[in-house]
Amino acid sequence: MSDVGGGLYNANGLDMPAVRSYYAEHGTLEGSALGDEVTNAELLALPCDVLAPCAMEGQITGKNANQVKAKMIVEGANGPTTPDADDILNDKGVFLVPDILANAGGVVVSYFEWVQDLQAFFWDQEEVYRQLQRAMARSYYATEATAEEYGVDMRTAAQILAIKRVADALETRGIYP
Repeated sequence: MSDVGGGLYNANGLDMPAVRSYYAEHGTLEGSALGDEVTNAELLALPCDVLAPCAMEGQITGKNANQVKAKMIVEGANGPTTPDADDILNDKGVFLVPDILANAGGVVVSYFEWVQDLQAFFWDQEEVYRQLQRAMARSYYATEATAEEYGVDMRTAAQILAIKRVADALETRGIYP
C-alpha cells in the first residue's frame, strides 16, 4: 500500500485497521512500523496477485512494465498505464482491467442520482450498491465477451464496446441539433 510519500510492504499482508489508524493520525504512511518501507517505484515491482494503481496517470511505463510481477492490474486511476507499458504487460500475459471499466462506478452512481432526481424517487444505500454491482458486472462481462470475440485485450475491448454503444445510440436516435 502506498501514498504520495512512499509505501508499506509485508509479504504476509498488512494489518489494514492499524494502517488506517496510523494514516488517520499522521496523514502519511511514512514512519510507521507496520511493514517494510518501500518507494512507490519499488512497490510496482513487488510480487503480488493484483496491483491496483489508483492515484496518478503514467505510473506503469515502458521503463518499468517489465519489472511488474502482478498477475492482474486493476486500474483505479485514470491512465495509470502508458501505451508502451500496455504492450509489454500484454506480452507478459498480465490481465489488465482498464480504467474506463474499473473506475466507472462513480459515473454510474452519478447517473443513478440523475435518474432518481428526475423521478423524485430515491433509493436507499443498499439499492444503490445492488444496482451498481449489477451495472458493473454487466459491463465487465460485456467487455470480457468483446475481448474474446475480437481476440483483443480488455482495454481495446472496452474501447470497441464504448464506440459500438455510441454508434448504436446515434443510429437509434439520429443526429440532431
